Amino acid sequence: MNYKHLSNRPMISLNTLTLNVKSDKVYTRHGVPISVTGIAQSEGEIAQISLETLEGHQRAIIAHLTVEEIYRDRKKFSEEVFKVASSDLVNMGISVVSYTLKDVHDDQDYLHSLGKSRTAQVQKDARIGEAQFKRDAVIREAHAMQEKISAQYVAKTKQRIEEEKMQVQVVERSQQIMLQAQEITRREKELEAKVKKPAEAERYRMEKLAEAQRAQLIMEAEAEAESIRIKGDAEAFAVEAKGRAEAEQMAKKAEAFQQYKEGAMMAEEISRPLAQAQKITMVSSGDAEVGAAKLTGEVLDIMTRLPATVEKLTGVNISQVKQPNQRCVTYYITRGLLFV
Repeated sequence: MNYKHLSNRPMISLNTLTLNVKSDKVYTRHGVPISVTGIAQSEGEIAQISLETLEGHQRAIIAHLTVEEIYRDRKKFSEEVFKVASSDLVNMGISVVSYTLKDVHDDQDYLHSLGKSRTAQVQKDARIGEAQFKRDAVIREAHAMQEKISAQYVAKTKQRIEEEKMQVQVVERSQQIMLQAQEITRREKELEAKVKKPAEAERYRMEKLAEAQRAQLIMEAEAEAESIRIKGDAEAFAVEAKGRAEAEQMAKKAEAFQQYKEGAMMAEEISRPLAQAQKITMVSSGDAEVGAAKLTGEVLDIMTRLPATVEKLTGVNISQVKQPNQRCVTYYITRGLLFV
């Protein structure tokens, strides 16, 4: 069984229409009136509705943007208009294929002035950029020169530092040499003070001691010689004096013998026993003479006292006996006894 299906199929034109969306003297957010022309493609029957819708949304979006934003970022503006208008037109069965911002201009020469301003800004920026480039070049050159000078200064400074270090080392070495010389001088002085000077002092002391001993020996020898000479002179003087005394005594004895012949004979008789004596002991009180002088003194003393003694014993004064025929008195002294 064959069935036939019948359906009504409306035909939709797929042709595109170009709509010029134009907005004249629309005030922006800053109050600047501009005219905007857009192009949209939609169905022919609703071209006017679509045009008005797109124009309304275009005006609304323009009112929220600045001239600079619209002029500089057209793509963003077109996307905003397309997005808002498409959502509204879709509800009406209209599909917006594309929306493109065709031109932006104004009757107040704002865009022209903006262009001039932009041109001036660009020129200014160019001049500033050129000046900055020149400045940067000068700065870089100055930096390079400064780095060069700094490097040279650093090099010279390092060189001066090295030279000063070398100078310091030279000075330190000179100081060390000076200190070593002073130490050598000090050690020499110490050696001289501890060894040489004591040795020289000891040698000088020994020399002086030897000279003193030699002088003492010379003085002792001279003193001994002088003593011997004085002793000799004294002995010679004593011998001479003794000789003179004995001579004077003998002269006086001779004179006495001439005057007293009998006395002389008596003295001879007195001294004869003494000549025969083998030993004579002399006793002295300590204040008289000793030796031969003592003996001689004793004999003379006996002769002096003898006349008085004889006169006392006999009554005869022998000093008055002058003639041989007168009474003669003979004295004998034997063994220490006196006989008349």
